[in-house]
Amino acid sequence: MKKNLLSVLILALLIVNIALTGIMMFSTLSANKKTVQLVDQIAAILNMEVKAPLDTESLKEVSILDTDTYNIEDEMVITLKRGEDGAEHYAIVSVSMSMDKTDEKYAELQPLVAANESKIKSVINDTFGKYTKEEASANPKAIADEIKTQIQNMFESTFIYEVYFRDIKFQ
Repeated sequence: MKKNLLSVLILALLIVNIALTGIMMFSTLSANKKTVQLVDQIAAILNMEVKAPLDTESLKEVSILDTDTYNIEDEMVITLKRGEDGAEHYAIVSVSMSMDKTDEKYAELQPLVAANESKIKSVINDTFGKYTKEEASANPKAIADEIKTQIQNMFESTFIYEVYFRDIKFQ
């Protein structure tokens, strides 16, 4: 009789174990699905950044002999967007632009670069002003590309194919 009672007790505990395991699986399954979905979204974002489609203009190879450089001589002091710390931060930048001498509109537009330097400075100031100190210091190349795109739109030409910072400091 003891063996029968012991077998029934083991069977009852086994059924309780299976029931509790099933409950645990169903309760953690929804949380696991949400975690997998979040990880997939993060991976998709990272993949987009790593494998972003390349702009054909950015692939434009210009010989150093066909490049003209325009330096904005003044150091620009730009107020950055307030970050999480709430303090005002500034960027001190020196900007240069590379221009393609072989571009069909180069002869026509090159003299306008110096004439429109104040507009170009305004574009640089507005673009930098959108970023916090942390964002700007983490990715100055993205800011330079955004400035280049806006300047190309302003001149309606891609003869300015590169914008870069000779010197950049954050305060």
